[in-house]
Amino acid sequence: MTIKQIRAFLAVAQSLSFAVACERLHLSQSALSLTIKALEEGLGGRLFSRNTRNVALTPEGESLLPLARRLIADWDNAEDEMRQRFSLQRGRVTLAAMPSFAGNLLPPILKTFRARYPNVSVTVNDVINEQVLEMVRDRQVELGVAFEPMQNTSLSFTPLYMDRFVAVVPQDSPLAARTEIDWQTLLHEPFITLQRPSTVRVMLEEHLQARGRKLPVEFESHQLATVGRMVASGLGVSAVPALCAEQMQELGARCLTLHEPVVERAIGVLTEPGNELSAAAQALFDILRSEDFASL
Repeated sequence: MTIKQIRAFLAVAQSLSFAVACERLHLSQSALSLTIKALEEGLGGRLFSRNTRNVALTPEGESLLPLARRLIADWDNAEDEMRQRFSLQRGRVTLAAMPSFAGNLLPPILKTFRARYPNVSVTVNDVINEQVLEMVRDRQVELGVAFEPMQNTSLSFTPLYMDRFVAVVPQDSPLAARTEIDWQTLLHEPFITLQRPSTVRVMLEEHLQARGRKLPVEFESHQLATVGRMVASGLGVSAVPALCAEQMQELGARCLTLHEPVVERAIGVLTEPGNELSAAAQALFDILRSEDFASL
């Protein structure tokens, strides 16, 4: 059975008139008759009994009628839903983003997305950098926002901006009066950072090791928010991506420009090569790429 045949059957069955069905379907009498004949031959029997005056459904035609109505309703609903998804009148997009980005930069971006596409829902997985890569690779999400992978990866990476690490010190520390600080001075203080295998931790250690320095970790945590609270409490100092600076200051710490060496890494969007994005995911991707991160 084809959709064309089912629609022809319904038009005749509901009107019990080939002439009326022809007008409704914009078909000639011969074209409609051939369509019904092909349907009957395909199914193996007559669906209508007809003479020069009357058209009536056979028992088999009566049985097909409610099924045909459901088939056409489901078809029309599916067609309508797909049109709405392609036109972004409805849909869903899932992404994974490291918490520092998800909590600081993503909300205003999602606000822009919602203003443009109010009927498209968004699921955000705020997970550590390593899990972002895994979720994109396993196709659990369509988009990921993370640091540029440090090793070769099968994923596609579209850079958004360069994030530079900043120093985090207690508000009541003598260091808080400065506007910038070098690593040598910072590392004289008790250091607080994220636990391994955090990408932030690995990046810091690799940059310092390349310059013959070691990260003197005295406190470590799984969450940047906890690191910020520890610094604010006077337990030590830290270094975090600049996108976390506002969060650190809200927690009661102070952020300073960090140099000698400058530690920075690209943050961008990860996608699975060859896996075409949904219309909703592509729209969010386009908004991310058009965002101005220069003020960070």
